[in-house]
Amino acid sequence: MIRIGIDVGGTFTDVVLLNEESGQIWSVKVPTTPANRVVGAMEGFKRILELSARRAQDIGFIGHGTTMATNMVVEHKGARTALVTTAGFRDVHIERVLFPPWTTDWITERGHERLKAYGIAPPGPSTTAECPQCGSTETEEVSRFGATPCKAQWRCKSCAEPFERFKCH
Repeated sequence: MIRIGIDVGGTFTDVVLLNEESGQIWSVKVPTTPANRVVGAMEGFKRILELSARRAQDIGFIGHGTTMATNMVVEHKGARTALVTTAGFRDVHIERVLFPPWTTDWITERGHERLKAYGIAPPGPSTTAECPQCGSTETEEVSRFGATPCKAQWRCKSCAEPFERFKCH
């Protein structure tokens, strides 16, 4: 199955495509469009299809989340929504999930390697992080808040490069 995950954040919208059969993963980051968040999400969707050489018909699952919507969900604010589909789509299942859909414990060793390749330090029990640029453990947390709520901003004292680290949860 081909799966797509879309996360609309305050600054960027992240889109990931996973081919479960081959294990291939593609990802894109596009600017979030605060006036109409659908525009950024659709742009990311189009770009991930182009990047992976897939068609919309190939997609078996789309998961959509937003770090911006957490308060609206908890406070029951925001507009009522509906999902309308057209011919050619399979049955759609919609559910409301109010708990984290995953834990960093599920990130595989291969996932850790890919995070490092993208310049993100994977989560771990240590209070220090290994710099994904140079491998040094002479690092410091600069801010508990990174580009998304699941990451913190760090700096390497050896190479002076900034990087993000996944928080354990």
